Amino acid sequence: MNYYSLNKKAALSSFKNAVIKGLAPDKGLYFPERITPLPQDFFNSLDSMSHADIAYEAIKQFVFPEIPEKDLRQIVASTLSFDFPVVTLNDHISTLELFHGPTMAFKDVGARFMARCLGYFNQDNTQEVTVLVATSGDTGGAVANGFLGVKGVNVVILYPSGKVSEIQEKQLTTLGQNIRALEVDGTFDDCQTMVKRAFLDDSLTRNMQLTSANSINVARWLPQMFYFMFAYRHLYKTYDDIVFSVPSGNFGNICAGMMAQQLGLPIHHFIASNNVNNVVTRYLISELYEPRPSVQTISNAMDVGAPSNFIRIQEIYKNKFDTLKEHLYSYSFTDDETRAAMLELYNTFGYVADPHGAVGYLGSKAYLKDHPDAHCVFLETAHPTKFLDVVEAVIKKDQPLPEQIQAVMDKEKVSEKITTYEDLKAYLLTNY
Repeated sequence: MNYYSLNKKAALSSFKNAVIKGLAPDKGLYFPERITPLPQDFFNSLDSMSHADIAYEAIKQFVFPEIPEKDLRQIVASTLSFDFPVVTLNDHISTLELFHGPTMAFKDVGARFMARCLGYFNQDNTQEVTVLVATSGDTGGAVANGFLGVKGVNVVILYPSGKVSEIQEKQLTTLGQNIRALEVDGTFDDCQTMVKRAFLDDSLTRNMQLTSANSINVARWLPQMFYFMFAYRHLYKTYDDIVFSVPSGNFGNICAGMMAQQLGLPIHHFIASNNVNNVVTRYLISELYEPRPSVQTISNAMDVGAPSNFIRIQEIYKNKFDTLKEHLYSYSFTDDETRAAMLELYNTFGYVADPHGAVGYLGSKAYLKDHPDAHCVFLETAHPTKFLDVVEAVIKKDQPLPEQIQAVMDKEKVSEKITTYEDLKAYLLTNY
Protein backbone atom coordinates (compact mmCIF):
# COMPACT_ATOMS: atom_id res chain seq x y z
CA MET A 1 0.00 0.00 0.00
CA ASN A 2 1.24 3.45 -0.89
CA TYR A 3 0.23 6.70 0.77
CA TYR A 4 -0.09 10.16 -0.73
CA SER A 5 0.09 13.57 0.89
CA LEU A 6 -3.13 15.49 1.20
CA ASN A 7 -1.14 18.56 0.17
CA LYS A 8 -0.57 16.74 -3.16
CA LYS A 9 3.01 18.05 -3.51
CA ALA A 10 5.05 15.03 -2.38
CA ALA A 11 5.96 11.65 -3.82
CA LEU A 12 4.06 8.54 -2.84
CA SER A 13 5.22 6.89 0.38
CA SER A 14 5.38 3.35 1.69
CA PHE A 15 3.62 2.49 4.95
CA LYS A 16 6.99 2.19 6.70
CA ASN A 17 8.10 5.62 5.56
CA ALA A 18 4.73 7.16 6.47
CA VAL A 19 5.00 5.74 9.99
CA ILE A 20 8.59 6.82 10.52
CA LYS A 21 8.19 10.29 9.00
CA GLY A 22 4.73 11.07 10.36
CA LEU A 23 4.16 13.94 7.93
CA ALA A 24 4.91 14.06 4.21
CA PRO A 25 7.81 16.26 2.97
CA ASP A 26 5.25 18.88 1.88
CA LYS A 27 3.91 18.74 5.47
CA GLY A 28 0.64 17.15 4.41
CA LEU A 29 -1.06 14.27 6.19
CA TYR A 30 -0.67 10.86 4.58
CA PHE A 31 -3.72 9.07 3.17
CA PRO A 32 -3.92 5.57 1.65
CA GLU A 33 -3.77 5.48 -2.14
CA ARG A 34 -6.78 3.16 -2.29
CA ILE A 35 -9.39 1.63 0.00
CA THR A 36 -10.62 -1.80 -1.00
CA PRO A 37 -13.95 -2.75 0.64
CA LEU A 38 -14.02 -6.05 2.48
CA PRO A 39 -16.44 -8.73 1.25
CA GLN A 40 -19.98 -8.65 2.62
CA ASP A 41 -19.46 -12.14 4.04
CA PHE A 42 -16.90 -10.64 6.42
CA PHE A 43 -19.47 -8.33 8.00
CA ASN A 44 -22.16 -11.01 8.01
CA SER A 45 -19.93 -13.29 10.06
CA LEU A 46 -18.38 -10.81 12.50
CA ASP A 47 -19.99 -12.46 15.52
CA SER A 48 -18.08 -15.67 14.79
CA MET A 49 -14.70 -13.94 14.65
CA SER A 50 -12.29 -12.91 17.41
CA HIS A 51 -11.28 -9.30 17.93
CA ALA A 52 -7.79 -10.11 16.66
CA ASP A 53 -9.10 -11.74 13.48
CA ILE A 54 -11.42 -8.80 12.75
CA ALA A 55 -8.61 -6.31 13.28
CA TYR A 56 -6.17 -8.26 11.13
CA GLU A 57 -8.58 -8.35 8.19
CA ALA A 58 -9.37 -4.63 8.60
CA ILE A 59 -5.77 -3.40 8.69
CA LYS A 60 -3.82 -5.79 6.48
CA GLN A 61 -4.37 -3.99 3.17
CA PHE A 62 -2.91 -0.81 4.68
CA VAL A 63 0.37 -2.38 5.85
CA PHE A 64 1.13 -5.19 3.38
CA PRO A 65 3.62 -6.23 2.17
CA GLU A 66 5.90 -4.40 4.58
CA ILE A 67 4.72 -6.30 7.64
CA PRO A 68 4.21 -10.00 6.84
CA GLU A 69 1.14 -11.89 8.03
CA LYS A 70 2.79 -13.66 10.97
CA ASP A 71 4.29 -10.47 12.38
CA LEU A 72 1.15 -8.43 11.76
CA ARG A 73 -1.00 -10.99 13.56
CA GLN A 74 1.38 -10.80 16.54
CA ILE A 75 1.26 -6.99 16.52
CA VAL A 76 -2.55 -6.98 16.41
CA ALA A 77 -2.93 -9.60 19.14
CA SER A 78 -0.50 -7.76 21.41
CA THR A 79 -2.26 -4.45 20.76
CA LEU A 80 -5.70 -5.84 21.65
CA SER A 81 -4.87 -7.55 24.95
CA PHE A 82 -7.90 -6.07 26.75
CA ASP A 83 -11.67 -5.95 26.32
CA PHE A 84 -14.04 -3.54 24.53
CA PRO A 85 -17.42 -4.03 26.23
CA VAL A 86 -20.67 -2.56 24.93
CA VAL A 87 -23.14 -1.52 27.64
CA THR A 88 -26.73 -1.12 26.42
CA LEU A 89 -28.62 1.52 28.42
CA ASN A 90 -31.98 1.22 26.63
CA ASP A 91 -33.41 0.30 23.20
CA HIS A 92 -31.94 3.42 21.63
CA ILE A 93 -28.59 4.05 23.34
CA SER A 94 -25.52 1.97 24.13
CA THR A 95 -22.00 2.93 25.09
CA LEU A 96 -18.78 1.40 23.84
CA GLU A 97 -16.24 1.39 26.66
CA LEU A 98 -12.76 2.09 25.37
CA PHE A 99 -11.04 2.53 28.71
CA HIS A 100 -10.00 -1.02 29.63
CA GLY A 101 -6.42 -0.72 28.36
CA PRO A 102 -3.29 0.08 30.37
CA THR A 103 -3.85 3.87 30.50
CA MET A 104 -7.65 3.59 30.53
CA ALA A 105 -8.25 5.67 27.39
CA PHE A 106 -9.26 4.89 23.80
CA LYS A 107 -5.87 6.01 22.54
CA ASP A 108 -4.26 2.86 23.94
CA VAL A 109 -5.22 1.01 20.74
CA GLY A 110 -3.56 3.40 18.30
CA ALA A 111 -0.54 4.07 20.52
CA ARG A 112 0.15 0.37 21.11
CA PHE A 113 -0.26 -0.51 17.44
CA MET A 114 2.01 2.31 16.31
CA ALA A 115 4.65 1.49 18.93
CA ARG A 116 4.75 -2.13 17.79
CA CYS A 117 4.96 -1.16 14.12
CA LEU A 118 7.75 1.31 14.80
CA GLY A 119 9.55 -1.27 16.93
CA TYR A 120 9.26 -3.78 14.08
CA PHE A 121 10.65 -1.33 11.53
CA ASN A 122 13.40 -0.18 13.88
CA GLN A 123 14.61 -3.58 15.06
CA ASP A 124 17.66 -3.61 12.77
CA ASN A 125 18.14 0.15 12.59
CA THR A 126 21.03 1.81 14.38
CA GLN A 127 19.53 5.31 14.05
CA GLU A 128 17.29 6.37 16.90
CA VAL A 129 13.84 7.81 16.23
CA THR A 130 12.41 10.61 18.36
CA VAL A 131 8.63 10.58 18.70
CA LEU A 132 7.39 14.12 19.25
CA VAL A 133 3.80 14.34 20.42
CA ALA A 134 1.40 17.02 21.65
CA THR A 135 -1.36 15.99 24.04
CA SER A 136 -4.55 17.56 25.31
CA GLY A 137 -4.89 14.81 27.88
CA ASP A 138 -5.01 11.10 27.09
CA THR A 139 -2.69 10.87 24.08
CA GLY A 140 0.38 11.53 26.23
CA GLY A 141 -0.25 8.73 28.68
CA ALA A 142 -1.18 6.24 25.96
CA VAL A 143 1.89 7.05 23.89
CA ALA A 144 4.15 6.97 26.94
CA ASN A 145 2.87 3.54 27.96
CA GLY A 146 2.83 2.16 24.42
CA PHE A 147 6.41 3.20 23.63
CA LEU A 148 7.95 2.57 27.05
CA GLY A 149 11.17 0.64 26.58
CA VAL A 150 10.84 0.31 22.78
CA LYS A 151 14.36 -0.09 21.39
CA GLY A 152 15.75 2.90 19.49
CA VAL A 153 12.75 5.13 20.15
CA ASN A 154 12.77 8.26 22.29
CA VAL A 155 9.49 9.95 23.21
CA VAL A 156 9.03 13.66 23.96
CA ILE A 157 5.52 14.69 25.06
CA LEU A 158 4.32 18.30 25.10
CA TYR A 159 1.31 19.07 27.29
CA PRO A 160 -0.38 22.34 28.35
CA SER A 161 0.46 23.25 31.93
CA GLY A 162 -2.56 23.16 34.24
CA LYS A 163 -4.91 21.99 31.48
CA VAL A 164 -4.79 18.21 31.92
CA SER A 165 -6.15 16.28 34.88
CA GLU A 166 -3.85 15.21 37.71
CA ILE A 167 -4.11 11.56 36.71
CA GLN A 168 -3.42 12.32 33.05
CA GLU A 169 -0.35 14.32 34.08
CA LYS A 170 0.92 11.50 36.29
CA GLN A 171 0.56 9.00 33.44
CA LEU A 172 2.80 10.98 31.12
CA THR A 173 5.38 12.38 33.60
CA THR A 174 6.26 9.42 35.83
CA LEU A 175 7.46 6.58 33.58
CA GLY A 176 11.06 7.64 32.96
CA GLN A 177 13.30 5.48 30.75
CA ASN A 178 12.87 6.68 27.15
CA ILE A 179 9.87 8.94 27.96
CA ARG A 180 10.25 12.70 28.59
CA ALA A 181 7.56 15.30 29.30
CA LEU A 182 7.65 19.01 28.49
CA GLU A 183 5.15 21.20 30.33
CA VAL A 184 4.15 24.06 28.02
CA ASP A 185 2.99 27.45 29.22
CA GLY A 186 0.01 27.61 26.84
CA THR A 187 -2.84 25.61 25.31
CA PHE A 188 -2.95 22.32 23.42
CA ASP A 189 -3.03 24.28 20.19
CA ASP A 190 0.27 25.90 21.23
CA CYS A 191 1.74 22.45 21.85
CA GLN A 192 0.51 21.19 18.49
CA THR A 193 1.89 24.27 16.71
CA MET A 194 5.32 23.66 18.27
CA VAL A 195 5.30 20.04 17.13
CA LYS A 196 4.31 20.96 13.58
CA ARG A 197 6.98 23.68 13.51
CA ALA A 198 9.63 21.18 14.58
CA PHE A 199 8.82 19.01 11.57
CA LEU A 200 9.34 22.06 9.34
CA ASP A 201 12.68 22.95 10.91
CA ASP A 202 15.54 21.71 8.72
CA SER A 203 18.10 22.44 11.43
CA LEU A 204 16.32 19.81 13.56
CA THR A 205 15.41 17.24 10.93
CA ARG A 206 18.99 17.22 9.57
CA ASN A 207 20.22 16.14 12.99
CA MET A 208 17.54 13.69 14.12
CA GLN A 209 14.76 11.47 12.83
CA LEU A 210 11.49 12.97 14.06
CA THR A 211 8.09 11.34 13.88
CA SER A 212 4.75 12.00 15.51
CA ALA A 213 2.47 9.77 17.55
CA ASN A 214 -0.51 12.06 17.31
CA SER A 215 -3.36 10.83 15.14
CA ILE A 216 -1.73 12.57 12.18
CA ASN A 217 0.43 9.40 12.01
CA VAL A 218 -1.26 6.69 9.95
CA ALA A 219 -0.24 3.95 12.39
CA ARG A 220 -1.92 5.84 15.27
CA TRP A 221 -5.00 6.75 13.28
CA LEU A 222 -6.00 3.68 11.25
CA PRO A 223 -6.21 1.00 14.00
CA GLN A 224 -8.99 2.98 15.64
CA MET A 225 -11.19 1.39 12.96
CA PHE A 226 -11.10 -1.81 14.97
CA TYR A 227 -13.43 -0.99 17.80
CA PHE A 228 -16.18 0.41 15.58
CA MET A 229 -16.27 -3.07 14.08
CA PHE A 230 -16.20 -4.64 17.54
CA ALA A 231 -19.25 -2.62 18.62
CA TYR A 232 -21.12 -3.45 15.41
CA ARG A 233 -20.31 -7.12 15.98
CA HIS A 234 -21.99 -6.89 19.38
CA LEU A 235 -25.15 -5.14 18.18
CA TYR A 236 -25.88 -5.86 14.52
CA LYS A 237 -28.16 -8.84 15.11
CA THR A 238 -30.31 -6.80 17.50
CA TYR A 239 -30.48 -3.35 15.88
CA ASP A 240 -30.79 -2.32 12.23
CA ASP A 241 -29.77 1.34 12.15
CA ILE A 242 -26.60 1.69 14.24
CA VAL A 243 -25.07 5.15 14.57
CA PHE A 244 -21.89 6.22 16.38
CA SER A 245 -21.63 9.35 18.51
CA VAL A 246 -17.96 10.19 18.94
CA PRO A 247 -16.62 12.82 21.37
CA SER A 248 -14.47 14.75 18.92
CA GLY A 249 -11.40 16.93 19.38
CA ASN A 250 -8.72 16.33 16.76
CA PHE A 251 -11.19 14.15 14.77
CA GLY A 252 -8.88 11.17 14.32
CA ASN A 253 -11.23 8.78 16.11
CA ILE A 254 -14.37 9.59 14.13
CA CYS A 255 -12.30 9.69 10.94
CA ALA A 256 -11.17 6.12 11.63
CA GLY A 257 -14.81 5.11 12.03
CA MET A 258 -15.46 6.59 8.60
CA MET A 259 -12.60 4.51 7.21
CA ALA A 260 -14.32 1.43 8.63
CA GLN A 261 -17.42 2.61 6.76
CA GLN A 262 -15.36 2.82 3.56
CA LEU A 263 -14.29 -0.79 4.13
CA GLY A 264 -17.97 -1.74 4.10
CA LEU A 265 -19.09 -1.44 7.72
CA PRO A 266 -22.81 -0.64 7.24
CA ILE A 267 -22.92 2.56 9.27
CA HIS A 268 -24.62 5.45 7.51
CA HIS A 269 -24.30 8.25 10.05
CA PHE A 270 -21.64 9.50 12.45
CA ILE A 271 -22.16 12.14 15.10
CA ALA A 272 -19.30 14.46 15.98
CA SER A 273 -20.13 15.48 19.54
CA ASN A 274 -18.26 18.67 20.41
CA ASN A 275 -17.81 20.76 23.50
CA VAL A 276 -17.71 24.53 22.91
CA ASN A 277 -14.65 24.02 20.69
CA ASN A 278 -17.01 23.47 17.80
CA VAL A 279 -15.35 24.41 14.53
CA VAL A 280 -16.90 21.41 12.75
CA THR A 281 -20.39 21.95 14.17
CA ARG A 282 -20.25 25.48 12.81
CA TYR A 283 -18.82 24.31 9.48
CA LEU A 284 -21.71 21.92 8.85
CA ILE A 285 -24.12 24.83 9.32
CA SER A 286 -22.28 27.50 7.36
CA GLU A 287 -19.85 25.60 5.08
CA LEU A 288 -17.19 27.96 6.46
CA TYR A 289 -14.23 26.27 8.13
CA GLU A 290 -12.93 28.76 10.67
CA PRO A 291 -10.45 27.46 13.27
CA ARG A 292 -10.33 29.45 16.49
CA PRO A 293 -8.14 29.44 19.59
CA SER A 294 -9.21 26.58 21.84
CA VAL A 295 -11.22 27.17 25.00
CA GLN A 296 -10.58 25.20 28.18
CA THR A 297 -13.43 22.88 29.26
CA ILE A 298 -14.02 19.94 31.59
CA SER A 299 -13.73 17.63 28.55
CA ASN A 300 -10.17 18.75 27.96
CA ALA A 301 -9.13 16.12 25.40
CA MET A 302 -11.57 17.82 23.01
CA ASP A 303 -10.20 21.33 23.55
CA VAL A 304 -8.95 21.66 19.99
CA GLY A 305 -9.53 24.75 17.87
CA ALA A 306 -8.02 23.43 14.62
CA PRO A 307 -8.66 19.67 14.28
CA SER A 308 -5.86 18.14 12.21
CA ASN A 309 -7.78 15.15 10.90
CA PHE A 310 -10.74 16.99 9.44
CA ILE A 311 -8.88 17.23 6.12
CA ARG A 312 -8.86 13.42 6.02
CA ILE A 313 -12.62 13.36 6.56
CA GLN A 314 -13.06 15.75 3.65
CA GLU A 315 -10.85 13.48 1.53
CA ILE A 316 -12.93 10.41 2.40
CA TYR A 317 -16.02 12.13 1.04
CA LYS A 318 -14.17 13.52 -2.02
CA ASN A 319 -14.26 17.09 -0.67
CA LYS A 320 -17.97 17.26 -1.42
CA PHE A 321 -19.79 19.19 1.30
CA ASP A 322 -23.21 17.71 0.50
CA THR A 323 -21.84 14.16 0.61
CA LEU A 324 -20.15 14.85 3.93
CA LYS A 325 -23.39 16.23 5.37
CA GLU A 326 -25.18 13.03 4.35
CA HIS A 327 -22.93 11.07 6.71
CA LEU A 328 -21.85 13.47 9.44
CA TYR A 329 -23.96 15.24 12.05
CA SER A 330 -22.44 17.47 14.69
CA TYR A 331 -23.67 19.06 17.91
CA SER A 332 -22.00 21.28 20.49
CA PHE A 333 -22.54 21.31 24.26
CA THR A 334 -21.47 23.47 27.19
CA ASP A 335 -19.83 22.33 30.42
CA ASP A 336 -23.12 22.84 32.27
CA GLU A 337 -24.91 20.60 29.78
CA THR A 338 -22.12 18.05 30.13
CA ARG A 339 -22.43 17.98 33.92
CA ALA A 340 -26.20 17.59 33.64
CA ALA A 341 -25.71 14.65 31.27
CA MET A 342 -23.27 12.98 33.67
CA LEU A 343 -25.84 13.31 36.45
CA GLU A 344 -28.65 12.02 34.20
CA LEU A 345 -26.62 8.97 33.21
CA TYR A 346 -25.93 8.21 36.85
CA ASN A 347 -29.45 8.82 38.17
CA THR A 348 -31.30 7.17 35.29
CA PHE A 349 -29.04 4.25 34.40
CA GLY A 350 -26.63 3.97 37.32
CA TYR A 351 -23.85 4.63 34.81
CA VAL A 352 -20.79 6.69 35.71
CA ALA A 353 -19.47 8.54 32.67
CA ASP A 354 -16.49 10.80 32.21
CA PRO A 355 -17.09 14.28 30.69
CA HIS A 356 -16.16 13.15 27.18
CA GLY A 357 -18.53 10.22 27.23
CA ALA A 358 -21.24 12.53 28.56
CA VAL A 359 -20.76 14.79 25.52
CA GLY A 360 -21.12 11.70 23.33
CA TYR A 361 -24.33 10.81 25.16
CA LEU A 362 -25.70 14.30 24.53
CA GLY A 363 -24.90 13.92 20.84
CA SER A 364 -26.84 10.65 20.79
CA LYS A 365 -29.88 12.27 22.39
CA ALA A 366 -29.79 15.19 19.96
CA TYR A 367 -29.61 12.86 16.96
CA LEU A 368 -32.43 10.64 18.23
CA LYS A 369 -34.84 13.58 18.31
CA ASP A 370 -34.92 13.50 14.50
CA HIS A 371 -34.07 9.82 14.03
CA PRO A 372 -36.13 7.97 16.64
CA ASP A 373 -35.63 4.53 15.10
CA ALA A 374 -31.84 4.59 15.32
CA HIS A 375 -29.65 2.91 17.92
CA CYS A 376 -26.85 5.29 18.95
CA VAL A 377 -23.58 4.06 20.38
CA PHE A 378 -21.65 6.77 22.18
CA LEU A 379 -17.97 6.20 22.77
CA GLU A 380 -16.85 6.33 26.39
CA THR A 381 -13.29 7.30 25.65
CA ALA A 382 -11.71 7.45 29.12
CA HIS A 383 -12.30 5.94 32.54
CA PRO A 384 -14.30 8.37 34.72
CA THR A 385 -11.69 8.35 37.48
CA LYS A 386 -9.25 10.07 35.11
CA PHE A 387 -11.46 13.11 35.75
CA LEU A 388 -12.09 12.36 39.40
CA ASP A 389 -12.65 15.90 40.63
CA VAL A 390 -15.31 16.60 37.99
CA VAL A 391 -17.06 13.24 38.28
CA GLU A 392 -17.27 13.15 42.08
CA ALA A 393 -18.44 16.76 42.24
CA VAL A 394 -21.30 15.96 39.85
CA ILE A 395 -22.59 12.59 41.13
CA LYS A 396 -21.70 13.23 44.81
CA LYS A 397 -20.19 9.79 45.29
CA ASP A 398 -16.60 8.73 45.86
CA GLN A 399 -15.11 6.62 43.08
CA PRO A 400 -12.51 3.93 43.74
CA LEU A 401 -9.31 4.21 41.73
CA PRO A 402 -8.64 1.30 39.36
CA GLU A 403 -5.35 -0.55 39.65
CA GLN A 404 -3.92 1.11 36.54
CA ILE A 405 -4.50 4.55 38.08
CA GLN A 406 -3.31 3.66 41.58
CA ALA A 407 -0.02 2.48 40.10
CA VAL A 408 1.00 6.01 39.05
CA MET A 409 -0.53 8.24 41.73
CA ASP A 410 2.34 7.97 44.23
CA LYS A 411 5.07 8.37 41.62
CA GLU A 412 7.01 11.60 41.33
CA LYS A 413 6.18 13.93 38.46
CA VAL A 414 9.21 14.70 36.28
CA SER A 415 8.80 17.39 33.62
CA GLU A 416 10.62 20.35 32.17
CA LYS A 417 8.80 23.64 31.67
CA ILE A 418 9.05 25.45 28.35
CA THR A 419 7.38 28.54 26.93
CA THR A 420 8.50 29.03 23.33
CA TYR A 421 9.39 26.98 20.28
CA GLU A 422 13.00 28.01 20.82
CA ASP A 423 12.85 26.27 24.20
CA LEU A 424 11.65 23.07 22.53
CA LYS A 425 14.32 23.25 19.84
CA ALA A 426 17.09 23.79 22.38
CA TYR A 427 15.83 20.84 24.44
CA LEU A 428 15.81 18.50 21.45
CA LEU A 429 19.23 19.53 20.18
CA THR A 430 20.75 19.26 23.66
CA ASN A 431 19.24 15.90 24.60
CA TYR A 432 19.01 13.99 21.31
